Amino acid sequence: MRLTRRGWALVALVGFGLLMAWESGARSLNALVVPVLLALAAGVVTVARAGEPTVTRAPIEAGHVGDGRPVDLEFDVGSSTPATVADAVGDGLSARGNVAETILTDDGYRYEVTLLERGDHEVGPVSVTVTDVLGLVRRRFTDDGRGRVLVYPRVYDLRGSASAELRALADGARGYERDEFDHLREYERGDSLRDVHWKSAARRPDDELMVKEFADQDAAGRVDLVAESAPGRADEMATAAASVAASLLAAGVPVRVIVPDGEREVSDEQRGRRALFELLATTGPGDFLERERREADVLIRSDERGTVVRTEAGETPFDRLRVDESASGDDRRPSDGTRSAEETPSGSGVVA
Repeated sequence: MRLTRRGWALVALVGFGLLMAWESGARSLNALVVPVLLALAAGVVTVARAGEPTVTRAPIEAGHVGDGRPVDLEFDVGSSTPATVADAVGDGLSARGNVAETILTDDGYRYEVTLLERGDHEVGPVSVTVTDVLGLVRRRFTDDGRGRVLVYPRVYDLRGSASAELRALADGARGYERDEFDHLREYERGDSLRDVHWKSAARRPDDELMVKEFADQDAAGRVDLVAESAPGRADEMATAAASVAASLLAAGVPVRVIVPDGEREVSDEQRGRRALFELLATTGPGDFLERERREADVLIRSDERGTVVRTEAGETPFDRLRVDESASGDDRRPSDGTRSAEETPSGSGVVA
């Protein structure tokens, strides 16, 4: 427990009053010194009786680089208490409102972090400095509990001015050979119209469409994307891999992404995309064997010379494919289940 600057100023005032009373008599100073002493005593008692608040953190939703996310803290306090809340924010994040003077209530406290760098980042610990109503005495508590937030790589729009390069990439991705024809079946919602057997459909009196089924339909059309990088270039690799994969998925092409720390196979499900971005959020640098590079439908390489995307059509620098002006818009966030946080007040108190 310590006195604040305001408390020390009142102590100095009391000392000055006692000195003047010793020299000139106490009667004229009682009206000043006694109320100050009572205020200090009340502050000491109030803060001494304040118990340590219990802090509970809500999980922080993952997001892409550049997104904002709310951080929610709940405090278990017996009664409303003036306090200063200070929540530490780790590297790769920036915060607004994480240090503020407020009134602790059971309603909790909220501020916002901005996701600056790819990776798994830490938030906390939080310190709570309790004061009396007049701000004369303070007592600090620290809760060691910490939260974590996973930051996905930035996803760029690859349409825009790079349409020619992207079209070549998509054409190469779709350039698979279908396996042997197996049988016909009834059309189901979601089937491609190019697989409809129109002659059989024309002969059916109920106009029911028939679809061609192939012997190995599940593996047809999948793109194997291999991404590698030199040390210190993993962020660029992950960004390019996420952007190319998201673009192919948006075109309806299933993708298997292989990076130094693992692989994910994704079709169009939101859960699969989330798993892919989770892998790309934490993968590090590394190289593959030449055989694995040759077998890849798409090869992404990041090193000191930059990031290139290689397909059957040739090599293209990733900077030529991406559209920077769309990086902050909705186009860079495919349907992966993540979303930006709405603008929220940074807390119930005044930012210090």
